[in-house]
Amino acid sequence: MAVWRSKDLLDGEAAGSLTIILRTRGCRWRRCTVCGYASEGGPATEEDLIAQFRAATRDLSSEDRVVKIYTSGSFLDPLEVPPPVRVQILDGLAAAGVEKLVVESRPEYVAIEAVEESVARIRTDFAMGLETSNDLVRDRSIAKGFSFEEFAAAARVVHDAGGSVKTYLLLKPPFLSEGAAIADALRSARDAIPFSDVLSLNLCNIQKGTPLERMWMLGDYRPPWLWSAVEVLRGVAGAPIICDPVAAGARRGPHNCGRCDEAFAKAIREHALTQDAGAFEGLECRCRSAWEKVVELEDLAFGAPLDADTRRL
Repeated sequence: MAVWRSKDLLDGEAAGSLTIILRTRGCRWRRCTVCGYASEGGPATEEDLIAQFRAATRDLSSEDRVVKIYTSGSFLDPLEVPPPVRVQILDGLAAAGVEKLVVESRPEYVAIEAVEESVARIRTDFAMGLETSNDLVRDRSIAKGFSFEEFAAAARVVHDAGGSVKTYLLLKPPFLSEGAAIADALRSARDAIPFSDVLSLNLCNIQKGTPLERMWMLGDYRPPWLWSAVEVLRGVAGAPIICDPVAAGARRGPHNCGRCDEAFAKAIREHALTQDAGAFEGLECRCRSAWEKVVELEDLAFGAPLDADTRRL
């Protein structure tokens, strides 16, 4: 189990947020090429899950207006979080006066009964990892195991029951060049907006034990440039879009040249809380020309990274 506090977007304003990672049996799918969370699961009884939740919320305060509960899998999967456990968690948060709950699920577990059970007790965002609206990319590059229509159907179930949908989009799935990744993210955002209340742009990072890690170690993949993230965030209109650049500046995470990474990460996090593109004003670095050249020419190298390690710039 892990717990931390941060800020989250609530009704257009920054609000206190408590994030809880429950240790469960983990995701049943376990085939995604970019995800290393499958190895983090383990045996967890109902009593153990409740004990984890109680320990995580022991110091819950009025400042924690948003609670996010993640399981490295699906909160709505009855084998991962049994319904009696789910109800106790929902009742506990409602009794504590939490204003909004955010949970994650694959589309196949989004059942009307489970959604209604949640929204009847607490305002709930159901986050789903669509990643891309391109079925071919989602199937062959990421191996998510569901279609855009299955995501859309699950989103309709959530909305019909009075819940909200948070849609995860992935910037730079494997086998996409930098330019193709930017175009894919922008197109995916436009396609997802009709089914989403908020978009979350996840910047691909290299997790241990994944097929993507093997590609990266062979020099066949480079995490996205932070320039690319800003390009996408600036280009999306019609729905709030947030981004937490995990591992920004690290070789395994999204990065520019190393000199400007911290400033970019700070601006991206500020934009997530304000939705003001002015956060990106003044961002400049001499590595911009290298990024522009990568976007222009990488397709000519059949998507292979022109610069697998920008520390060489």
